[in-house]
Amino acid sequence: MTRTVYVNGDYLPETEAKVSIFDRGFLMADAVYEVTSVIGGKIIDFAGHSVRLQRSMSELEMVSPVTMDELLAIHRELITKNDLDEGGIYLQITRGAPGDRDFAWPDPEEVPCGIVLFTFNKPLVDSKVMDEGIKVISIADERWGRRDIKTTQLLYPSFAKMQAKKKGCADAWLVEDGLVTEGTANNAYIVKDGTIITRQLGNDILHGITRAAILRFAVEAQMKVEERPFTIEEAQQADEAFVTSATGFAQPVIEIDGATIGTGVPGDISKRLREIYTEEMIKTAI
Repeated sequence: MTRTVYVNGDYLPETEAKVSIFDRGFLMADAVYEVTSVIGGKIIDFAGHSVRLQRSMSELEMVSPVTMDELLAIHRELITKNDLDEGGIYLQITRGAPGDRDFAWPDPEEVPCGIVLFTFNKPLVDSKVMDEGIKVISIADERWGRRDIKTTQLLYPSFAKMQAKKKGCADAWLVEDGLVTEGTANNAYIVKDGTIITRQLGNDILHGITRAAILRFAVEAQMKVEERPFTIEEAQQADEAFVTSATGFAQPVIEIDGATIGTGVPGDISKRLREIYTEEMIKTAI
């Protein structure tokens, strides 16, 4: 079945969707994005994603082409049109197409932002990866400094991901000044003596929506949480490790740079957090 996508106010077959070659998202990665999960045809944590989207746009002085209520309606319409039961919706807002290439931003009153959304099918609740865990490598973090803004300039994370795949691993953890920042598209955690450890919020990591929920649920379950940086060496000596993301939930990490983590199988804490997260998100899906 041909997907229906949303492009600048129109619902179109994906084969007919087009954007201008002058769109700044295409030319300069001058765009922000969000990915929301869908389970049972309902959207997971839309409020969290919409708040982060607005923050990203504000930091880059972009003006949203739609209200958040309109954006929710678009998400729901795409779910209906594509009969989406489980998977996700990708949203991208660009600074628009001024008609020529220029480093200076166009006047938002004259050049409206562009907007694109599309759905994708993906198993989220039942996944073989969650039973087996993933292996990761470490690589230097050479991204720009404002990683808290969810922009589409993803060339370096893509490069890091490919370095991992060349070594037979699923992902890479990025390291700056000897300390882990995050994964290529996820937040990173270790567990030691029952304590969940993850880097504190700042400009150097993405403020993960799944991260916020997972940490909240951990505290509610009376698990100990410590927000601080950690090294790869510390991670290799941890009892457990895992990552979180919108479509990965809590995903166990069983090996880092060839070193087995814990017993080499997904740990109890990461598995329990995934269970809690899944249950709670399904309850509150809209």
